[in-house]
Amino acid sequence: MPEPPPSSPRKRGGRLLRCGAAFVVLLAVAGYLAVQYVTGGRGGPGCEVVADRGGAAYAFSPEQAVNAATITAVGTARGLPERAVTIALATALQESALRNIRHGDRDSLGLFQQRPSQGWGTPQEIMDPTYASARFYDHLVKVPGYTRLPLTVAAQRVQRSGFPQAYAKHEPDATLLAAALTGRSAATLTCEGRPGATPVAGPDAVRAALVRDFGRDALQPAGAEVDGTATPTPAASPGGTGGSGDGNTVLLPVTGEPGAAGHRSPARRGWQLAHWAVANASALHITQVTYAGREWTAGQTDSRWRATAGAGAAGAERDAGAVRIVTAH
Repeated sequence: MPEPPPSSPRKRGGRLLRCGAAFVVLLAVAGYLAVQYVTGGRGGPGCEVVADRGGAAYAFSPEQAVNAATITAVGTARGLPERAVTIALATALQESALRNIRHGDRDSLGLFQQRPSQGWGTPQEIMDPTYASARFYDHLVKVPGYTRLPLTVAAQRVQRSGFPQAYAKHEPDATLLAAALTGRSAATLTCEGRPGATPVAGPDAVRAALVRDFGRDALQPAGAEVDGTATPTPAASPGGTGGSGDGNTVLLPVTGEPGAAGHRSPARRGWQLAHWAVANASALHITQVTYAGREWTAGQTDSRWRATAGAGAAGAERDAGAVRIVTAH
């Protein structure tokens, strides 16, 4: 039988073109899936933390922002140092990409992929970010000299992962997040803040979330009786958006924060609360946060902190006495 004629250069080129196109499509799909994993499958409004020096930045989703804020609040409420928070955030970035996932290796669950079979708690408990964070810190503080250890070593002593070096690549991002969410760096965390498909929230939901993350004493400076659910609205300061009497304002007087060495500065406490509010903006329908002469407003194109109207040095000093949180309802 005669042999079939060889393929023409045009046909071979067509096949190569089709194969190349298919490969590009596969890469695009893989990239999309990677983004969906990192962002928790949520598009739309995003968050960013930027270093106050050097320009390093980390972009993340509203879901990740809420979880990072919870991890940080649980640690600082215990008086733990920023290094503990950095270790916890890097661990959660590696284990779950800061998402509260219901799956993992064997029976691993949640932010830190803790296993019920290994004594970390019930599945329901582990899926509570506040509980999961507390359990992580319970184990971390038992590691001798953990603040002086390399992050990978400290995290591995808690997690006992099969890939202990994987934590290292998250240390820069975790360091940025910890600096902002502990309040050490001012006005460095922003979100677009447009509410997602969540029930309408309001001041009571903000106060309940504060108690959930920081503990029952979170609202005590405001003189509110904390019952773990809802508390009376603290008085709003006069003037500005959401002024006195509008019923949509939570005012959090800043008096400092308990710490391992006495009290952290009021300014650091204030920026922690302000950044916490921005991180929770989409979930709690927060529209504006004001502190120390700076103001963040949801939905702005660049989502930056701006100077409040007429805020000179005296105004900034006056505004440093409280964090003002305004909700949509």
